[in-house]
Amino acid sequence: MKYFVESYGCTMNYGEGDELSEKMSMLGHVQVDSADEAQIVILNTCTVVDTTEKKMIERMSDLKKKGKDIIVTGCMAKAQVPRIKVRLPDSLVIAPECYDNFGSSVEERFGSSGSSTKNETKATAILPIAQGCLGNCSYCITKKARGDLRSYDPAVLEEKFRKMISNGAKEILVTAQDTACYGADIGTDLPALLKRFLKTDGEYRIRIGMMNPNGLSRIADGLVDVLSDNRLYRFLHIPVQSGSNSVLERMNRRYTAEEFLSLVEKIRSGYPDISISTDLISGFPGETDDDHQQSISLLRRLSADTVNVTRFSARPDTPAFSMKEQIHGRTSKERSREITSAKSDEAFERNNTMIGKTYRVLVTEKGKQGTVIARTGNYRPVAVSEELDLGEFVDVEITAAESTHLFGRM
Repeated sequence: MKYFVESYGCTMNYGEGDELSEKMSMLGHVQVDSADEAQIVILNTCTVVDTTEKKMIERMSDLKKKGKDIIVTGCMAKAQVPRIKVRLPDSLVIAPECYDNFGSSVEERFGSSGSSTKNETKATAILPIAQGCLGNCSYCITKKARGDLRSYDPAVLEEKFRKMISNGAKEILVTAQDTACYGADIGTDLPALLKRFLKTDGEYRIRIGMMNPNGLSRIADGLVDVLSDNRLYRFLHIPVQSGSNSVLERMNRRYTAEEFLSLVEKIRSGYPDISISTDLISGFPGETDDDHQQSISLLRRLSADTVNVTRFSARPDTPAFSMKEQIHGRTSKERSREITSAKSDEAFERNNTMIGKTYRVLVTEKGKQGTVIARTGNYRPVAVSEELDLGEFVDVEITAAESTHLFGRM
C-alpha cells in the first residue's frame, strides 16, 4: 500500500517519523510524496501548545473526510488518546513507547508484501538518542507523553550513525527531549556518545540537539573538549525560558538565570564564535512587568544568535494549567513582540561581525529564487545564489547579513 508520514513539532518527532517510514518500507509499503497520494497516512502528532493541538484535531478530521487509513503516532498518541478516538474511532494509535512494536501492529492491520522497498537517501539525517527526560517542568505536557529518561544503547546508536554516513548523509541531527541528560540512566553521557560517532571517517557535520541548562552543567567540561572536532557544529540550543528567577522557580526549571549565563560564558571562553540558541516563554502565570524586563535584560547580556519566543499556553494536566495569576493573552502577546524585537537587534549585530569572512559551509536545503541554504561551522544559515547539490561542501565569502541569516558568494 502507498503511505505518507506527516510529522509535526520538534526535530525528535521528525526523526522518529523517518524511522517509522523505514519500518513501513521494510513491510513492503511504498512511500509517496504527499498525503493525497497515500492510502495510509501516519499522522505523527505534536501537542506542545494549544494551537498545535487544535491543528492536529483539524488534520484528523480532514484526513478522515478524504477516506484515508490513519495511524496516529507522536505525543498525542500517548497524552490525549480520548481526543483522538472521538474523531478517529477506527484509527491505529501507537504511542512512542510502543514504537518497537510498530511493524507488527501495522502488519496485523494492513499486511505486508513480503519484500522491502527502498526510501530516498537524504543529505540530512536525524538520529534520536533517547526518550523522555529527567525534568518535570510545571508547564510541559511532553513529559506526560514521553515519560522519564530512557537512553538508547550507545553501540546501536553508533551503528545507526555509521549507516547514515555510509548511505550518503552529510549532516546528522542528534536529538532527544534533552540531549544533555543522555546516558544518565545507563552509566554513560553525551560526550562519550559523540566520541563514538566521531570515530567514523569522513567529512560531515553533527548538530547537537536541545539541552537544558541543569543537564548541560553536568557534562560541560566533556562537551567543551569534544567540540574541538570541527565535524561538530559549534552550536548549542540551551533554552533558558525566563530571565526571572522567581518565574524559573515556578516553572520548576532547577537553575537560576545567573547559573545559565555563567554556563554560556564558560562555553564561549573556549569557543568565542559558538552559536547559542535559546527559548523564552512570555506570559507565564504570575509573570510581572519586572520579570519580563529581566528576560529582556538577560537577552541583551546573552547576545544569542537565535531566540525562539513562545507565548505561554496552558496545557491540561500540568501544574501551570491551574496556577493563579494567569496572564491575559494581550499582555503575553505584547511581551512576546518586545522580546522578538530585542532578539532581532542582537542577532543582527552578531551576524554583521561575519561579513567579509570566508567559511567552509555545507549545503543543507534549497532556498528561494534559485538559492541554496548552507551552514557555517557554527551553524549560521547562508543564502548562496548558486546551483549546488545538497550535501556539498563549498567555501563562501559572507557579503551581507540580516538578523535571521547571512548572504554569501562562492
